[in-house]
Order: sequence, then structure tokens, then C-alpha cells
Amino acid sequence: PKTPADITFPALSPATAARAPVVHCTVKTDSRCRELAPPIPDAMSSKGSVVLAYSGGLDTSCILARLKEQGYDVIAYLANNGQKEDFEEARKAAPKLGTKKVFIEDVSREFVEEFIWPAIQSSALYEDRYLLGISLTRPCIARKQVEIAQREGAKYVSHGAPGKGNDQVWCELTCYSLASHIKVIAPWRMPEFYNQFKGCSDLMEYTKHHGIPIPVTPKNPWSMDENLMHISYEAGILEDPQEPSASRSLHEDLGQAKAPNTPDILEIKFKKGVLLKVTNVKDGTTHQTPLALFMYLNEVNRFLGMKSRGIYDTPAGTILYHAHLDTEALTMDGKVRQIKQGLGLKYAELVYIGFWRNPECEFVRHSIAKSQERVEGKVQVSLFKGQVYMLGWESPLSLYNEDLVSMNVHGNYEPIDATGFININSLRLKEYHHRQSKVTAK
Repeated sequence: PKTPADITFPALSPATAARAPVVHCTVKTDSRCRELAPPIPDAMSSKGSVVLAYSGGLDTSCILARLKEQGYDVIAYLANNGQKEDFEEARKAAPKLGTKKVFIEDVSREFVEEFIWPAIQSSALYEDRYLLGISLTRPCIARKQVEIAQREGAKYVSHGAPGKGNDQVWCELTCYSLASHIKVIAPWRMPEFYNQFKGCSDLMEYTKHHGIPIPVTPKNPWSMDENLMHISYEAGILEDPQEPSASRSLHEDLGQAKAPNTPDILEIKFKKGVLLKVTNVKDGTTHQTPLALFMYLNEVNRFLGMKSRGIYDTPAGTILYHAHLDTEALTMDGKVRQIKQGLGLKYAELVYIGFWRNPECEFVRHSIAKSQERVEGKVQVSLFKGQVYMLGWESPLSLYNEDLVSMNVHGNYEPIDATGFININSLRLKEYHHRQSKVTAK
């Protein structure tokens, strides 16, 4: 055997060199090696970049590590939509797991203005209970996630939504509607993932084995999801609808029993169905920017509503739902309001099933916005131990005519006119029952 310095290669003519393939080779001499080809760059072995909706919690920390194992360059994305979360701690944890970049995006303002306000205008209430606090935030989060992916040239996005539930639908339908070429990696729908991680204990074991930093496991026997509009408590002992201790514990946590014994009186002003100003009558404090308004209303009220197997707390949303509804009743034509109420039910359904970006939902949203042109005025409300009581209404566009409805004066109404109305409407009714009686007699 000769050393590399002793090896010579015949010179190639220019024509031969042009046709010759490029070969990476290693010359071995005894136990020594010299790499003659340059090292292959890391990027060539990567599957590409993926933007992961990352919270720093157990699930997404494990998902981040698994995506790295599978050869993806992970970009961690944390959305601040008003939740009480230690974003800096999560920012520090992500690089320890090998992230390529970390983005912390504050989407609170757009969440209020572009997602919450249309829901308030529509009086959206899914199945008579749910004010869509989580359903509305997911498309807001996913929209920013796609924006980052496009900016960073990422071909994939990923999330920690479980294979059960609507979160995965809300996130992914938004992603595909905004960028059809981007692929979604959903670990909790992959058999190789959910068969390995069948519960928290498996995830915890994985974090210990791989040295993954995660926050302390919550002491409460349920999971909590929070944003600016809403806190939901689900899973654990809440899955048993007959378990009374769950509701008692949450009532204590939310402090309703410790609420003041005197009410807060607020004056709430709307224009075109959008909240303009909130004034506390007791101390005179005023709030006017959309984000500040919503945060203030969250502070002064708490509200609990049972739905299915979870407990939902939507304080500001509850106040505005009632205040807007009454302002609308004062200023909107009755027949228009009937149509708008039907649209509101449809809007709640479309948002809940993840169709926020679908054309039919956009159509309904624009129709509802049109109905709000005359919804203007002030409402005074009393907040007492989590309940909202309406005290009075005022509007320059009010359709209320006191003289017309008063029992003390006739106004522009002639009572005798009701006779013709009753006769015309009773005609069909009389004929129907007359015919029915003949059929029954036979």
C-alpha cells in the first residue's frame, strides 16, 4: 500500500474531462483515511422546513423532537392571542430542542378586530351555549402560521391537535384555503406516533429519555385552553357529567364566591355593530381601543356555562353578546332581524365546523355586516357575580316609538284597524279547521 502522496492520476484531455462523471472517493492506507470529496451539506439530508405551532407544553415539545428525528428543520411558532403564558420561557426551551428559528407573534389585535367582532355582530351562539372562543382563535393562529411558512420557504406546517376533536379541522382547513401547496403534518393522526404515545405517561417517558425540557405537569385534573376571549376546561374528571366536584372546584378557581357584593355598572357604546367605548359609571374610567376594551371587560366579569363535557368561561364575550343583542333589537327592523338571526345561527355552525375561510361563510359574514349599519347606541349594564343585567338603552337610530306602543295614548294607531287584520288572518285558520272537522267526522 502507498500513501496518498505516492498516488498519481493520469491527466485527462479537456474533451475527456468534460464527459467524465464526478466521483466522490476515499483512499485508504492501512488504518488511515483521507476524505477527498467535500462533506455533504446538512441541507441536502433535510426533508425541508416545517413550521410547528408550538406551545412549549408536553405534546408540542415531543412533536418538535420527533420532527427533528425524522429529518425536518423545525421552525417553532408561538401565537400570543391573549393567553397567560410564559412566552420567554418557551422561547428559551425551543432552541434546546434543535429548532431552526423561533417566532413569537402577537395576534391579539387582529383576533379581536377580525374574528371576535364579526362573531359579536352575528350573535353567534353554537347549540345555545358556546360563544366559539376556541373555534375563532384557531383560524387566526393558522393564518399567521401560513404567513411564516411562506416567508421562510417552508413546505410543511404542523400542530399538536389531537386526532379527536375539531382543533385539527379548524387549523388545517385554514391552512389549505390560504396555501394549497403547503402540506400539514398531523402527528396525532399518524399510527406510528399515536401507537407509541398512548397517553401522558408515554410522552413523559420520552421527554426523560431525550432530555426534553418541559414545564411542571399541571396539578388540576383537567386540561385548560386559554385565549383573549375564552378559557375552556375539558378532559379528566370533567368527562364524567355526573361528577359534581369538577364544577365546584372550577367555581372556586374562578373566584365567583369571592366576587364583590356590589355590582359594576358599565355604559357600552356601539356603532355599526362594533364596540366603540366602555365607561365604568362608578369610577368614570373609559376604554376605547379594541384590544383594551376587550381586556377590560374580561377583568370585570366572569361567566360559566356548561356544554357537553367541558366548562367554558367567556367573560367579555358574554357581556358583549347581551349588550349587542339589545342594541340590535332597538335599532333593527323586525323582519330584517329575523333573517339576520337565521344567518347568525348559520355563521356559528360554519365557524364551529372549521369553514371560517369558506366562500359561504364569507358570504354570511358580509351579509351580517350589512345588517349592522344601523346598530348604533349605548347600553347600560350591571355586572353582578358573573351575571349580566340590562339596565337601559339609548340610540339616535332607535326605531322605538313610545307614543305608538303606549297604553295611555292612541298615537298614530287606530284600534279599529286590528279588526280587519284579525278577520283576514282568521280566514285561513277557520277554513282549515272546518275542513279538518269534516274529515274527522267521516
